[in-house]
Amino acid sequence: MFKWKEKSVRLSTMQMLAAGFLLVIVIGGILLWLPVCNQEPIAFTDALFTSTSAVCVTGLMTVVPAAQFTLLGKVVLLVLIQIGGLGVVAVSTFFLVVIGRKITVKERVMIQETYNMESLSGMVKWILRILKGTFVVEGIGAIFFAFQFIPEYGFLKGIWYSVFHSISAFCNAGIDILGADSFAAYARNPLINLTTMILIVAGGIGYTVWFDITDNIRNFRKKGERRRGMFKLLTLNSKVALTMTAILIVTGTVSFLFLEFSNPDTLGEFSFGDKVMGAAFQSVTTRTAGFFTVPQGDLREESVFISCLLMFIGGSPAGTAGGVKTTTIAMLFLTAVTVVKGNKDTECFGRRIPEENIRTGISVMLMSFTILMIGTIAVSVIESAGFLDILFETTSAIGTVGLSTGLTPALHTASKFVIMILMYAGRIGPVTMALAFGLKRNPMSQVRQLPAKRLMIG
Repeated sequence: MFKWKEKSVRLSTMQMLAAGFLLVIVIGGILLWLPVCNQEPIAFTDALFTSTSAVCVTGLMTVVPAAQFTLLGKVVLLVLIQIGGLGVVAVSTFFLVVIGRKITVKERVMIQETYNMESLSGMVKWILRILKGTFVVEGIGAIFFAFQFIPEYGFLKGIWYSVFHSISAFCNAGIDILGADSFAAYARNPLINLTTMILIVAGGIGYTVWFDITDNIRNFRKKGERRRGMFKLLTLNSKVALTMTAILIVTGTVSFLFLEFSNPDTLGEFSFGDKVMGAAFQSVTTRTAGFFTVPQGDLREESVFISCLLMFIGGSPAGTAGGVKTTTIAMLFLTAVTVVKGNKDTECFGRRIPEENIRTGISVMLMSFTILMIGTIAVSVIESAGFLDILFETTSAIGTVGLSTGLTPALHTASKFVIMILMYAGRIGPVTMALAFGLKRNPMSQVRQLPAKRLMIG
């Protein structure tokens, strides 16, 4: 009885999470549709698309925010990005704390399920710690951006631009208010490039990794131990997230550098140092920010395909990034290696990964891929663009990346709704979406056990 009751609460939590994001998207769409938020009239579909992209921290745009929205509209856009990056649960909890309302057990369970925590204790402190850490990192990022934007745009506008782009980068939204060319004007600017990349990685690595690292550093200071063994003290999740992030950044950088080295439309005219920086930026932004310093439509086909792979993988759990997550890919790869070696358990850093964990990872991978393929086919039927451009667009949507080869503004209305669904599914997660919208857990599956029968594989 207790187990079934617990599963019911979990299902309700997922429904509330999905409904919370949907409500914010609709409210945001209505606000961005108002004349006071726009320089010129905007179709409600485009306003809703922009709101979806902001709340789902994606960055795909059918309009140019810098030209379309007034200052109020840009403020609304920034608020939507911040809510989307932090998550509805964190923002709601913070609001309840501010007004002095006690957090109920059901709300604590929702926090626990959202961040996959072990127990119900310390939920509110966890949320407040997330908010504090977020605002501190975003503030530091804004200070670094200010060294470029204040001399360029003046004091007030420079501060506004610094704050906006720092929040957008940390939340992995990739939405800018500079114009239609994102950060292309700063392709050779180390300050803008490095600040943006650090913010993207900081947001995408996950809050659990943050706090695991900071807690271990604090313990080292107290105990006076040698720091060279700190990595061994990190949790398995942190080890995998950090290792995979480093591997993907380096691999992506080397790949883009090799493929685009002589491309005159991207990195070809850069100095060697700028080429390395440009390749690194492309590698980082595909997981999953959406800013760009080189035109995505001018990338070679091989680079476009690699970008799709990186966008699909995305960042790490419990952060602001999208994708199927680095830990999922690592776990499934290690499982495949285990099968090839003929071993029984999936092992990683001296630990065994539970079978239930692997099953969940397979479900996330397959459901994400299925939704991506359905969305890609749907857009292909509607649009007359090349298949690789469409795949890039749909992968960018479900990975909540925001990069585009230029297809987004030309999308038909039906395609816009397909992309919006992909962005929404990518933000809340395919499994959460399935459980929230009708797929029920069967209570009898916990007690019945059917006869086993093998299937032919391969």
